[in-house]
Amino acid sequence: MDSYEVFEQANRLIRHHGTNDPETLARELGIWIYHFSEPTELLGMYTYQWKHRMIFMNPNISDELYRMVLAHEIGHDQRHRALAGVTAMQDFAMFSAPDAANITEYEANAFAAHLLIGEDEMTSLFRSGYDLDGAASMLNVNPNLLLIKLREMNRMGRRFRLPFDPDAKFLKHTAY
Repeated sequence: MDSYEVFEQANRLIRHHGTNDPETLARELGIWIYHFSEPTELLGMYTYQWKHRMIFMNPNISDELYRMVLAHEIGHDQRHRALAGVTAMQDFAMFSAPDAANITEYEANAFAAHLLIGEDEMTSLFRSGYDLDGAASMLNVNPNLLLIKLREMNRMGRRFRLPFDPDAKFLKHTAY
């Protein structure tokens, strides 16, 4: 994965559309958002079929989680559309650690982190004395997504201290 390319792609999208709001971006990109009608453990799913870009979302998750999952699915649209035409990309645990088996999931997470978390606002919170949890709360994201943002910024030459790696299984413990 090219960290800088993912960062630039997310930021180009924000600049072009004048927003980082995932619902607005999905609409402006022509991605249809559907909600699962039956109870499911799936958080979200992206597919590209018959020249239609579609995201299926779990309507029973918190607003914070909904926003992160939607940004993640937009990441699949922007980074993995060709793969999604072969098989739908389902996200049970979207914050997986980066290894060969789940690089597309991690890349969509990195895209979501760059889309939702502005570097200036994040840096300002840390300089003001916020810890990881406090900054994540102020940014309305899960601390694991903030850790992914920090990790990716470090890969691009920044010098953020990561107190620990993202928990790859934290969503199993998330009540929604």
